[in-house]
Amino acid sequence: MAGIYGIGVSALKAAQAGIAATTHNIANANTPGYSRQEIMQTAELPQNTGAGYFGQGANVTSVLRRYDQFLGVQVLEAQTQTSNLTAQFDLAQQVSNLFGDANGGLTPALQDFFSSVNTVSNAPESIAARQTMIGSGQSLVNRLDTFDQRLSQIRDSLNGRMTSSVTSINSYAKQIAALNVNIVELQAKTPGQAPNDLLDQRDLLISQLSQEIRVTTVSQPEGSVDVFIGNGQSLVVGRTVSSLHTVTSTTDPTALDVAYLNNGNSAKIQQSQLQGGNLGAYLDFRQNILDPAVNSLGRIAIGLAETFNQQHQQGIDLKGALGTAFFSSAAPRTTSASSNLGTGALTATISDASALTARDYSVQFDGTNYMIFDTTSNALVQSFTEADLTAGQVITGTGITLQLTGSASVGDSFLVRPTADAAKGMALNITDPSKIAAASPIRSNAPIANIGSGVIGAATVDTTVVPLLPLDVNLQNSVTVTFIDATHFNVDDATLGPLAVNSVYDPAVGATLSFNGWTAKLTGSPSANDTFTIQNNINASSDGTNVLKMAELQTANTMVNGTTSYQGAYGQLISQVGTQTRELDVTSKAQSSMLAQVTKAQQSTSGVNLDEEAANLLKYQQAYQAAAKAMAISQSMFDSLLQLGG
Repeated sequence: MAGIYGIGVSALKAAQAGIAATTHNIANANTPGYSRQEIMQTAELPQNTGAGYFGQGANVTSVLRRYDQFLGVQVLEAQTQTSNLTAQFDLAQQVSNLFGDANGGLTPALQDFFSSVNTVSNAPESIAARQTMIGSGQSLVNRLDTFDQRLSQIRDSLNGRMTSSVTSINSYAKQIAALNVNIVELQAKTPGQAPNDLLDQRDLLISQLSQEIRVTTVSQPEGSVDVFIGNGQSLVVGRTVSSLHTVTSTTDPTALDVAYLNNGNSAKIQQSQLQGGNLGAYLDFRQNILDPAVNSLGRIAIGLAETFNQQHQQGIDLKGALGTAFFSSAAPRTTSASSNLGTGALTATISDASALTARDYSVQFDGTNYMIFDTTSNALVQSFTEADLTAGQVITGTGITLQLTGSASVGDSFLVRPTADAAKGMALNITDPSKIAAASPIRSNAPIANIGSGVIGAATVDTTVVPLLPLDVNLQNSVTVTFIDATHFNVDDATLGPLAVNSVYDPAVGATLSFNGWTAKLTGSPSANDTFTIQNNINASSDGTNVLKMAELQTANTMVNGTTSYQGAYGQLISQVGTQTRELDVTSKAQSSMLAQVTKAQQSTSGVNLDEEAANLLKYQQAYQAAAKAMAISQSMFDSLLQLGG
C-alpha cells in the first residue's frame, strides 16, 4: 500500500508543480521579456519485485525556460537596426522639412532678391529701387542665418540625445552586471537549476541596450554574460562594468564625441565603430546628413557672395566710385585638435568658390607628411611636406588653399571646414543705396560714320585686375581702335600712346581686346578707317549695365565647377536631403516589418499563449485530481487490510 500511496504523492507533487508553472506563465503573460516556463519531470527508478519492474512515480527535475538563443540574437540585431533607422528618419525629416518649405525655404528669398536687382537694372537712377535691393539683400542674409540657427538647434538637440543615450547605456550595463552576480551565486548554490526569471530580466536589459547601440554577448559557463559594443569594446565582463561618456570633440567644439571609460581612464573611440541603435543613428545622422547639409548651405552662401561681389566690384556707383564688396562671408573654419603638442597652426582660404565640395577635411601629420583626408569617405585627398604647406598649397579639387605656420608634432591633427560658418557669417556690406555699383566704369562705342559691319561688344572689367581697380588709373583712359584695313587694326591710348600696332583681325572669329584692365569683343567685318572707342563712363546714373550682369547671375552656372546656378545648388541640397529621408523612411518601415516577423517567431517559442496555458491548467488539474483519487484508493485499501486484521 505504501508504494501506491508514494506514487500518488509524487503524482500530486508533479501536478502541483505543473499548476504552479502554468499559473506563473499566466500571471506573466504581459510581462516584458518574460519567457514561458514549463516543468521537466522524469519517472522514478523502478523497483524489481521479481515479477517485474514496477514504477515508483514521477519526479520534477527542473523548471525549463523556453528560450531560443538563435532567435534571440536575430531579435537583437533587428531591434538595433530598427531603432537606428527610425531615429535617423526622425532627425532627417526635420532637415528635409526645413529646406523643402515652399514659403520658408531659400528659393523665395533668392527670387525676391534678384527681382529687386532686375528692378534696379531697369531704373538705375531710382533710389527707391536701390533701397529695395538692399532690403531684399538683407532678407536673403537673414534667411540664410535663420537656416543656420535652426540647424544649430538640431545639432544641440542631437548632443542632448547622445548624452541621454550614453546615460541609458551605462545604466543598463550596471544592471546587467548586478544580475550577473545574482545569477552566478544562485546557480552555484543549485547547480543545474537556472534562475529563469532573473535570466529573463537580464535578457530584457540586453534587449533595451541593443536599442541604444549594437551589442554582442558571450555566455560564460558559470552563468554570467559578457557584453561587447562597437568593434569588440567590452562593456560588461562578469561583474566588471566599463562605461561610456560624452566629451567635446577635440577638433569641433560644437560636436560631442563618445569616449570609452575603463578603470578611470578615458580613451577615444573611433566614432564609426559605434554602430546601430539610437547612438549609432545620431552619429550617422550628424556625419551623413546634418554636416553635409550645413556645408552645402554654406557653399551656396559663399558662391553667391563671391560671384556677386566680383561683378559688383566691376561697376561704379552713383558717385562714380568703383564698387566694393556687396556681401561679406565667413572664412573657412580650421581647428587644431586640443590634443596637439606642436606649435603648428593651419589657416584656409577660398581659392575657387566654384570648386567648393561641401565636404570637411582632416589634416594629420605622420612625422613626415601632412595627410589630408576627406572626413566623409576617409579617403586620402592629398599630402604635402611641411615646406610645401608652409608656402601655401591649393588642395586639388577642393577650392581651398591651406597654409601652415609653426611646426606640428607627430600625431597632431587639424579639422578644416571650408563652408560650415558661411551661412551664419554672411552679411550685407552696403546700406547706402547710392553705393550700389549699377553702372559700368567704361563704355564702348562705334561712331555712326563707320561704314563696315563691325560691332564692338560692351566692355567689361577684367576680373583678374579686380583687386587693383581702386588704384588702376589706366582703366579710366580713353582708348581708340582704328582699322587699317579689313584685317588689321591699331589700338591707341589717349594717355599712354600706342597699345597695339597692326594687329591681325579675322572676321570669322572676331577679336578680343584686353587692355588697361578691361575686355571687349570685336565681331563682324569692319572697313578701313572704321574706329571704335572704349572710354570712362562719365555721368552714368542711368546706366544699368553692371547691375544687369548681376541680375544675370541668378541663372548663370557659377556653382559646383560651373555646372549649376545658385537655385540649382539649392535644389541639389533639397534633393540630397529628401532622397536620404525617403530612403530612411522606406528602409525603417521594412526593418520594422522584419523586426515584427522575427519577434513573432521568437514569441512562438518563448511567448505565453493563454489558450495553451488554459489547456495545460486543465490537464494538470485533472492530473492532480487523479493523483488524489489514487491516494484515496490506497488509503481505502489500507483500511480494508486493517479490518481483516481485526
